[in-house]
Amino acid sequence: MRILGVVVLGAALAGCAGRAPAPVAVVQPTDRYMDCTAILAEVGANNERVKQLAADKGLKTTQNVAAGVAGIFIPVLWFGMDFQGTADTEITALQSRQQYLSMMADQKRCGVEPEPPPPRPKRVAKPKPVAAAAPDASEQ
Repeated sequence: MRILGVVVLGAALAGCAGRAPAPVAVVQPTDRYMDCTAILAEVGANNERVKQLAADKGLKTTQNVAAGVAGIFIPVLWFGMDFQGTADTEITALQSRQQYLSMMADQKRCGVEPEPPPPRPKRVAKPKPVAAAAPDASEQ
């Protein structure tokens, strides 16, 4: 009975050990409709997500070290270690997405000032025709 309890506890801890990775797709169906504003907004959101995942990765590493050391005395804690590499998988996928978005931004010339229109040729004013002086009545 005691072994069954340890197995159930181990399975429960293994289920809580970490979440499965959910990497973002590099190319998404809505990409063709994105303008420069949408591309830059997604790049910013992805950068924030990478920062969050890096912090989660550090926390998960600390948690795994603690569980590994404590597992020496309570072996059941080893079931609580996370070996899925969720953060690494998701960070790699986000970096690939960022590269793709960068390529899209280059194609759409985002962040590049539009070229000024070519200068217009200056219009030269036509000289007004000089009206011939009408003869004075006194000159006749």
